[in-house]
Amino acid sequence: MKPIVAIVGRPNVGKSTLFNRLVGERMAIVDDTPGTTRDRLFGDSEWNGRLFTVIDTGGIDPTHGGKTPLSVGSVDFIEDIRRQAQAAISEADAVIFVNDVESGVTEPDREVAEILRRSQKKMPDGSFAPPIFLVVNKCESRERREQASEFYELGLGDPHPISAIHGTDVGDLLDVLVASFPEETENEEDENIKIAIVGKPNAGKSSLLNKLVGKERVIVSPIAGTTRDAIDMQIEFNGLPITLIDTAGIRRRGKIEKGVEEYSVIRAFKAIERADVALLMIDAITGITAQDAHIAGFIKDEWKSCVVLVNKWDAIEKDSTTMEAYTEKILSDLNFVSYVPILYISAKTGQRVDQVMPLALRVQEERLARLTTSKINEIIHRAQDAHPHPTHAGRALKMFYGTQVRSDPPTFMIYVNEPTLMHFTYLRYLENQIRAEYSFIGTPIRIVTKGRRED
Repeated sequence: MKPIVAIVGRPNVGKSTLFNRLVGERMAIVDDTPGTTRDRLFGDSEWNGRLFTVIDTGGIDPTHGGKTPLSVGSVDFIEDIRRQAQAAISEADAVIFVNDVESGVTEPDREVAEILRRSQKKMPDGSFAPPIFLVVNKCESRERREQASEFYELGLGDPHPISAIHGTDVGDLLDVLVASFPEETENEEDENIKIAIVGKPNAGKSSLLNKLVGKERVIVSPIAGTTRDAIDMQIEFNGLPITLIDTAGIRRRGKIEKGVEEYSVIRAFKAIERADVALLMIDAITGITAQDAHIAGFIKDEWKSCVVLVNKWDAIEKDSTTMEAYTEKILSDLNFVSYVPILYISAKTGQRVDQVMPLALRVQEERLARLTTSKINEIIHRAQDAHPHPTHAGRALKMFYGTQVRSDPPTFMIYVNEPTLMHFTYLRYLENQIRAEYSFIGTPIRIVTKGRRED
């Protein structure tokens, strides 16, 4: 899995600006008002060939309920600091602790530093994990970089003076950050098929897991947020070893509480990353929501296969058109994953639960499917004859041949005369043509182009 880097610190020190710089796009809201970032954002970054996930966390707000400032020794304030820092350090592979050179070392900075130090674990080689990188932001001038030395008093090693907004010395920070990651190793995980159960809080994930396992192994409660950790269950189905992963509900951004719940969401996303198939549970009573689409988008971004389970179907008043209308709504809202199968179940009564595992395993089989090179070339040449790629500035795209270079997920390489001419809408057209030949049900397929001389 990709290493996870958590950015922590008090409000208005530049965490979101640094996050945006690392992921290369303006995903986080940047504002001078403390507390603008009210939840964590995830983004992928790459440096020196290493991919990693960056998490932007909301700053620790030194006000009580947004009203009166808390005193330095406030129990509530210290508790907020403790929860955020300890949750970050327990879930992340590295922590970037951001400070502001303009304000100097503050009491909240000292509190966070103390908690981070205490939470580290000493490793057999004498190092501490996860590593903590003390960053001093807004160091645009030489005088400010020299001023950063006062942050040595936090006892977290050498300060890294940077300017997140201008990018000054961020590369040096990334060099030492990436060097701290463990060496990449070949995937030595067991060959169990990994199926993650994901969705909003209280969608019935734990109830489904209990039904599939056949035992009351997970606490089931109508209180949203009961499941805090990603829980692995080993089962066997038709002779196949399967790992079921129950996860915490993923709330809409802005609704995630600080501390334990905030980082239980990280565990859910980590579970999706290591799964083969994700079962996305939708609450039939509330209907599909923007958050369901957000989770589906993350599943697609991680190139995972997916089955949509509409739970609590027993609680819906139905007529002969209800299921059809529901399906049309889901496919409309999740049009970017139109290949996913939809199953209507009731984890409470067991309705159609017996179809969940066979469908998930079928999707996994499709994920591993391979097409012959001759079949792929037949598809792309037929597609090109039926609908040629439009020319661009007088230049025409030519597709020479294609081949499937891998499965899990299915990935196709198409050799063309000029990769930059390939428009994303034409890639979508080619994907549809491939799926018309072989559906790859529930599974994303990746099409990449590579330049080749015409001879």
